[in-house]
Amino acid sequence: MIRKSEDNRDKQKGDLVTVYVASGQPEAQIIKGRLESQGIPVLLKYESAGIVFGLTIDGLGQVSVQVPSDLAREATEIVGTDKK
Repeated sequence: MIRKSEDNRDKQKGDLVTVYVASGQPEAQIIKGRLESQGIPVLLKYESAGIVFGLTIDGLGQVSVQVPSDLAREATEIVGTDKK
């Protein structure tokens, strides 16, 4: 049986954190490529309406670049900026 504290630790280790917020898909894909070339897995999180309708207002075109929490510091250094 897994103790609750051990279960929480494993979950926290695998949590995703946003290390960059791009203004659109092209910028996000560039950042993703830079991180993945350094061996850091990346997930892009975005509102699909921004892509479907090509909107970039009110945050619809924004793309959050997310990485595992244990790699966030390294990813931030590679990107060269703090969270936007």
